Amino acid sequence: MPERNIEFGKYGARGVKGHEAVKRQLDTLAGFIATPITARRGLLARLHYLTRTDHARAAAQAAGLTVTDRTLRAWLDGTRSPSRRNLERIEQAYRSVRRQNVARYLLARLNREGRGTRVEFHPVNQSQVDRPRQRPVSYRTLNVRYWDRIVEAWAADDDQALDDAWVGDVVVDLGSEWGQYEYVTNVGFAA
Repeated sequence: MPERNIEFGKYGARGVKGHEAVKRQLDTLAGFIATPITARRGLLARLHYLTRTDHARAAAQAAGLTVTDRTLRAWLDGTRSPSRRNLERIEQAYRSVRRQNVARYLLARLNREGRGTRVEFHPVNQSQVDRPRQRPVSYRTLNVRYWDRIVEAWAADDDQALDDAWVGDVVVDLGSEWGQYEYVTNVGFAA
């Protein structure tokens, strides 16, 4: 893409890539368990989510949580605690399974039968940029009608595909100045 930023932040601008802000917002909409995994309650909630059905167990194994039933029972009973590495695997498997389970419903709410969802683009923070180097970048809104590739990449946790879908399907619709919104302070939308 000709307008991709190569040296973002060189003069002090602050922001994140647009697809990272979208991923953060989709994670918020997915409603992950708020209690941290290091707390007993958070661990049990995640383990129950991953083991309550055969489908959930298969998805957890596919996501990388491969432990024996005996170990799983010991974790649930509280007789053993998972190691730090296993805690990370449980969290990663939980997030992966939750994204897959929520993606279908989230996609329907975002597409709204072809009507789409209004998205707000908050421009980068230029407060640390010297005055002559600052550029006028305004707050923008856009109605996004097709979320299929975006939600699919988010559910698969594929950052490159999410970036390609976000820039290729959404940001370019902002017009000739779309390169100014590759990095943003925030991207806001609701579903």
